[in-house]
Amino acid sequence: MWFLLAIIGLFFQSCQKDENLTEELPAVLATPVNNNNNGPGGGQGGDIASLDNELVIEWTDLLLELDRYATGMRPCATARALAYIHLATYETAVPGMRRYESNERRLQGLRIRREERPRNVDYEIALNACYADVLDHFIINVPDDLKAQITALESAKESELAGNQSNRLVEDSKKWGVHVARQVIAYSQTDEEGESQLLEPQPLSYEPPTGDGFWTYSADPERALFPYWESVRTFAIGSDETTTVPPIPYSEDPNSEYFGQMMEVYNVNNTAKADDNEDLWIAEFWSDDVEGLMMSPPGRQYSIANQLIDQYSLDLQETLVMYLKLGFSLNDAAVSTWKYKYEHMVMRPNVFIHEFIDADFQTNLYRLIYWPNPSFPGYPSGHSCFASAAAGIFIDVFGSGTDFTDRSHEGRQEFRGEPRTFTSFEQMAEENAFSRIPLGVHIRMDCAEGLRLGYEISDAVNELDLRRRPNN
Repeated sequence: MWFLLAIIGLFFQSCQKDENLTEELPAVLATPVNNNNNGPGGGQGGDIASLDNELVIEWTDLLLELDRYATGMRPCATARALAYIHLATYETAVPGMRRYESNERRLQGLRIRREERPRNVDYEIALNACYADVLDHFIINVPDDLKAQITALESAKESELAGNQSNRLVEDSKKWGVHVARQVIAYSQTDEEGESQLLEPQPLSYEPPTGDGFWTYSADPERALFPYWESVRTFAIGSDETTTVPPIPYSEDPNSEYFGQMMEVYNVNNTAKADDNEDLWIAEFWSDDVEGLMMSPPGRQYSIANQLIDQYSLDLQETLVMYLKLGFSLNDAAVSTWKYKYEHMVMRPNVFIHEFIDADFQTNLYRLIYWPNPSFPGYPSGHSCFASAAAGIFIDVFGSGTDFTDRSHEGRQEFRGEPRTFTSFEQMAEENAFSRIPLGVHIRMDCAEGLRLGYEISDAVNELDLRRRPNN
């Protein structure tokens, strides 16, 4: 009798432990799933950590090709698109991530409706469908022949991934990817400021204020680009939460610091051109200013990210998390940078140099683009802010030191794109920022302030807690 009672007691105790364990598991892992994976696809059963990055790298490579030719987007609309695209891919795969959770709780208005997720999902097939939808929606003003590559890649990857998977699994997985894509697109459309400004990036309603040293335009092609962008949605830190350091005072006095920084641009730009030296290589290597010739400055950071993913062998889960944070950081960098540009209204060096130093001055950007002055004020530098906003994410993932060679423009003959090697991400960001001086488009204070601001933004993004909570 005592033996039977002991056995019964152990049985109930064991059942209680199993029940408690199930309660502690995230819901998606506590639910029984079919773990069979008989085809070349993968990620069923709530775990994508074992999957490689081939699919997402191919889609990101296509994204960067489309980015190169997307007119009227760079840099602000591009940064926004990158954030939403990678929010969608993250949300598609997050049910299969053991350590991470959805952004629904954090982003007010985002409704993924996880009850729509089929019982079995192949996450690679789902991601393939999601990428096709979000690229088609968010990357605009692209030639039709390039846009057709979205459908071509989607079909090719689906055929490769489906293999001998059941038709039901393939269709359910595609349905989930499209569902998440549509929910994220719907969420983006609730950002009315972002949506409206995409349609009129150089609004005729905006006329810049006047004053000594203020930026202005001289013809319609140079009108203010995205002057109201500070009102666009952010993901980690708003433009009312970031800080700004006032620029040094404008001065036409040759002995002033302001005049000295203009003279630095004049001398470094002209010497780089005359000597065809490393400064000119650096200037063109980091330019990314020219539609149809180069990817955009925010897009360049995803090119770097893809190379780092390969170098450091990130798995798919780690990749999607980094993509997400990088998109958030670049988006928020664009919002704050453009706020402060139109707050401080600092003129471009080309205008000042023409009036007070040399009327025949030409920037080193001029040979690559028909219009010598970027269509927005100089302070802070957007390139510089994007560089450090990305570098802060890379440092958080990989650590500060690295042995990284950026091959983003390898093989290009139209400009100096030979690969360059860096021993730290801070070094890479600083070179990117100060490349704007020999290019002739920024003075030193613009670059320094952009770098400072970008790190402030990446710090905020790195503080986001995306880790899965119990029972979620």
